[in-house]
Amino acid sequence: MRSFDVAVIGGGIVGASVALALRGADVSVAWIEPQAHVAPARASEWDNRIYALTPGNAEWLTQLGVWQRVPQERVAPVETMRIFGDRPQGYLEFDTYSAGLRELAFIVENSAVLHALWEALEGAEHVSALRPATCAEVRWEQDRAVLGLADGSELQAQLVVGADGADSWVRREAGIPSRIYDYHQVGVVANFECARPHDGTAFQWFRADGVLALLPLPGNRTSMVWSTATEHAHELTRLTPDDLAATVENASAGVLGTLRLITPAAGFPLKRQRVARLVEPRAALVGDAAHNVHPLAGQGLNLGLRDVRALSAVLASRGPVSDCGDYCLLRRYERARREDILALELTTDGLQKLFANPAVWLAGLRNFGLSLVNRQPPLKNLLIRHAAA
Repeated sequence: MRSFDVAVIGGGIVGASVALALRGADVSVAWIEPQAHVAPARASEWDNRIYALTPGNAEWLTQLGVWQRVPQERVAPVETMRIFGDRPQGYLEFDTYSAGLRELAFIVENSAVLHALWEALEGAEHVSALRPATCAEVRWEQDRAVLGLADGSELQAQLVVGADGADSWVRREAGIPSRIYDYHQVGVVANFECARPHDGTAFQWFRADGVLALLPLPGNRTSMVWSTATEHAHELTRLTPDDLAATVENASAGVLGTLRLITPAAGFPLKRQRVARLVEPRAALVGDAAHNVHPLAGQGLNLGLRDVRALSAVLASRGPVSDCGDYCLLRRYERARREDILALELTTDGLQKLFANPAVWLAGLRNFGLSLVNRQPPLKNLLIRHAAA
């Protein structure tokens, strides 16, 4: 039976980041992923899965040797963000000059970052890549976890890291409960060419029919995320390309001029998931396995990468504790992450509920709040620096 210090389950951006980040922790890693290969995006195609990566996480990925592998022609820096409430007086703007930053975020495709990570892992001596491979069972023993794979083979590890998504197999097998709150909304995503340059600006509208965001892509392109009621989302995804473009152009007040659809619209259900614990003896959760938040702040992946940064730091600084799955050691990781996760959960959930409530008095209050923050530069800078971490 093969023995490892850490077994990472999941090969998405968060899971691959865990495997790579542990190179400085003096551990051996088994990286288990059902997919055999991940191909780079073609030059003429654009991924519907787009992320707004914070400068802090981009810098961390640079230290891992990943960010410099992402083709820069697939990355668009955000220099300004404009947020519109559902009343004319509701407006909030952030910009790099006022915040003292070079970028507020980087808009990048899932496929571009994922391919760069997998490429970097090819030469990682501390990682044994088991792919395609699927976990079928696990036995939690006092000094190790024994993983049985679908092909009948087994391996053992001191620690199992669940980076296997919202429906986490690791979380379920570790007996960690979670609660799902259904927003009864769908996030509709699509990419467009636009007639007017976006000038590195990200736009967001809080509307009666949901939250619409247009994020800058390289060139005169923009990526849409429209978080809206399930029925309305189905209507959007059934529109013809021209009708969808016209609908988004109208909803965004034509800020980017005429739009032309370049990738088909797709939708994903929006749910909030709160996990009771991040760790158990021999198990730790990261990314969507550990939390799910509403995408209106665009911080889901960033939250997951901060999980990885914290877990890898705890394991690298474990000192005389040789056992990576020691519960007291893992509790250090959980304590380090609780405040950040809870703050983002409450913020995104609170904003979603605040702007979804049709009460007239709340409409005035929430829009006044946006304009009030906009008139307080120190508060704006505090918010943006926290979001850029």
